[in-house]
Amino acid sequence: MPKLSNRVDHFTDSVIRRMTRIANAYGAINLSQGFPDFAPPKEILDALANITYNGSSHQYTITYGSYNLRSALARKHGKAINRVIDPDKEVVITCGGTEAMMCAMMTVCNPGDKVIIFSPFYENYMADTILSGANPIYIPLNPSDYSFDRQVLEDAFKQNVKAIVICNPSNPSGKVFAREELEFIGKLALKYDAYVITDEVYEHIIYEPYQHVHMAGIPGMYDITITCSSLSKTYSITGWRLGYLIGPEKVIENAKKVHDFLTICAPAPLQEAACVGVNFDESYYKNLQKTYTEKRDYFCKHLDDLGLMHNTPQGTYFVMVDISEFLGMSRFKGWTDLKFCEWMAKEIGVAAVPGSSFFREPVNNLIRLHFARSKDVLDEVLNRLEKLARMKQ
Repeated sequence: MPKLSNRVDHFTDSVIRRMTRIANAYGAINLSQGFPDFAPPKEILDALANITYNGSSHQYTITYGSYNLRSALARKHGKAINRVIDPDKEVVITCGGTEAMMCAMMTVCNPGDKVIIFSPFYENYMADTILSGANPIYIPLNPSDYSFDRQVLEDAFKQNVKAIVICNPSNPSGKVFAREELEFIGKLALKYDAYVITDEVYEHIIYEPYQHVHMAGIPGMYDITITCSSLSKTYSITGWRLGYLIGPEKVIENAKKVHDFLTICAPAPLQEAACVGVNFDESYYKNLQKTYTEKRDYFCKHLDDLGLMHNTPQGTYFVMVDISEFLGMSRFKGWTDLKFCEWMAKEIGVAAVPGSSFFREPVNNLIRLHFARSKDVLDEVLNRLEKLARMKQ
C-alpha cells in the first residue's frame, strides 16, 4: 500500500467524541461531549417547520451563506463591536464553528508558519494548525487561575508567528479573558505582525461579574482579527452545524475560497430558520445567562457537597474536576486520566473527558464535565457521583 499522509501522525481522533462512544457503549450519562439536552427555542423550530414545507430553501445557497443569515449576523456582531459590518464582504457562513476555525487557519497560514495556542486548549486547534501545515507553539495557562506569563507570550511572538488562537470564554477552562489581557495580546499581535483568530462560541454563556469582550471591538484590532463562532451552543442547535467567520474584507475574500472548496455551503433551510434566533432581542441572552448561572451554581454546590475538587468556570458550561485523590489510591495506581474516565463511564455511569487531551503539559489529574443538562439529569449524575465520592472515605 502507498504511504499515507504523515499529517495525522501528530494527533489522535477526537478524545471528546471517543468518550461519547464509550458513554453509549456503557449506557453512561454523557457529560463529555458538550451539547445541551433541551430543545431549541420554539420560534426557531416553528420557522424551520414552515420553511421545510412552504419554503424554497432546499437547494444550495450562495456558497458563503444565505443573505438573510449573513445580514442578521452582521447586525448582531456589528452592534456588539460598534461597527458597521458588510454582510456581503465581511461574513461567511460555515458548517459549524469547527469549519470556521479550519477555514480561518487555512486562510492565513502557509506551510511552516507558527501559530500560538494557549494550553489547555480545545483539541481541534492543534489538529487545525497541523492540517494547515503550520506548527503550534503552546503557551501554558496556570491551572490555578488560568493566567498566562506575559514575557513567555511575547517571547513566542518573537518567533515570527503568523497567528494566535484565543478561545474566549475558554473551553475547557471556563476562563474569560479580561479586556486588559486582550489589549495586551492585541498590542503584541500588532507589534509582531500576526493575526488573531478568536473562537467565541460561548460568548453568551458567561457569569457575573465577568463580561465578554470581543477582540475585534478593541480599537485597532478589527483589521487583523478573524472572529469564529457558531449558533450551536447559544440556541441549542449543535446538530444543525451552523458557524460563521467575520473579519476584514481582504481576509474574508480569501476565506470564501477556502470555504467553497471545503463544504460548498451550510444547510440551506437551517440557515433561514436560524435567522429567527439571531434576531432575538437582548432578553433572550439574559435568560440564557440566568439559566446557565443556575445550572453552574447548582452543579458546583453539589460537587462541593460531595467533596469533589473543581474550578468554578467564569464562562462556558464546563467544569474541571481534580481527581488527584483518586489517582493516589492503590486501586488506581499508575492509571492515566483516560483510563480513569473509561472506568468511570463503566462503573460510575458518568462520562467525562480526560484533561490530558486539552493540555500540552503533562497534566493527568483533571477531567472535564459539563452541566448543559436538565435538572433531572444533573440530579441523576450527582447521585451516581456519590458512589465515586464514597471511595475516598
